[in-house]
Amino acid sequence: MLTRRTVMAGGLAAAAAGIVAATVRASGPTVWPDRPVHVIVPYPAGGSVDLLTRIVAERLEARFGQTFVIENRPGAAGNIGVAAMVASRPDGYTIAAATVGHFAINPFIDGPAAADPDRDFAPVSLIYELPNALVIPARVPATTVAEFVSWAKQKGKLAFGSSGVGTSTHLFPTLFAARTGIDATHVPFRGAAQTIPAMLSGDVAFAIDNLTSYMAYIESGQIRPLALTGTQRWPALPAVPTMAEAGMPDFDMTSWAAFAVPAGTPRVVVDRLADAMRDIAADETVRRRFAVVGARALSSTPEQVASRAARERPIWKETVRIAGLAG
Repeated sequence: MLTRRTVMAGGLAAAAAGIVAATVRASGPTVWPDRPVHVIVPYPAGGSVDLLTRIVAERLEARFGQTFVIENRPGAAGNIGVAAMVASRPDGYTIAAATVGHFAINPFIDGPAAADPDRDFAPVSLIYELPNALVIPARVPATTVAEFVSWAKQKGKLAFGSSGVGTSTHLFPTLFAARTGIDATHVPFRGAAQTIPAMLSGDVAFAIDNLTSYMAYIESGQIRPLALTGTQRWPALPAVPTMAEAGMPDFDMTSWAAFAVPAGTPRVVVDRLADAMRDIAADETVRRRFAVVGARALSSTPEQVASRAARERPIWKETVRIAGLAG
């Protein structure tokens, strides 16, 4: 059975050497890409990372005239897919949609076995950010956080679903349960595509998960959002309060993702991809498509990705400690 530690150790051991990068430079990286590019999504199809990355991949194909092939490689809280990216040739033909977990959370859980984002891969550009939503199945008789907590305490032991151990979708509900005093058991899945059916069938009672994955079910009335993480209400659901407004402070972190490539990838390739993301994120059609599913399109320089990750790590480190997951 693959463990997070085994996956990351194996991936890092196979990381490509600088010889490949030198070869890419010699062959003229300014022509990148001159063949299909593989885009690893480290979560299952149908989830927020997958959906939003596919929208961007369509635009990258139109811009560069090459196919950007989406490869879903879920498992080990997204670490299987990122390990595959780290182990690939640093030539710009394998990139990954890495999340805040890979940039700012996993090193505190897996210790030395985790990918070091400052050493093992290079950031390219932010892709998006979105809030996590405290969601429940519509059959639960609660319309506010306070009502849900009261119902949960009367009900007794409940289960919540997440996208894997150590993800923000695990840490947030664990912290929520600890602060409210409800008895909640963690049930890890590979992504929201599995969590949602479990919620609708009654196997799990709640989740604090990426909003994008749940929007269609919220709109259909099958799932009810009670509150959102973040510092302000989200345009897609203006009537839903923030966690702070609902009486739960310190739940103001959003989920985000950024493209990453193996360390040693030529900077000219990184810059071409980052430049493309700047134009894609500014496109009104893309922004509207993201907004429909509850996300905000972003772009940045590689340095801005690294800066955001460094700024958020202390907060996530404390959350990992509270959840009892420190490695």
